[in-house]
Amino acid sequence: MADLIKEVVENVVQGVLKEILKKTTKKGATRRTKRQTRSSTTGRFTKKTTSKPAKKQVSRRRSATSRSRQRKS
Repeated sequence: MADLIKEVVENVVQGVLKEILKKTTKKGATRRTKRQTRSSTTGRFTKKTTSKPAKKQVSRRRSATSRSRQRKS
């Protein structure tokens, strides 16, 4: 009887250890869902209008007055 209980306990422990140490397989990258805009009147989803392309960044040179102001302080 004791031998039977010991065998059952060993099988349970082995199964638990195997479950814990089992490597999880990745199923690929998950896709993020894009936010949708809703119509304020009907509450339904509306199609987004295409936005303007981003403006090119232009470096601005400091004016003479701002440079002199920096020198003073």
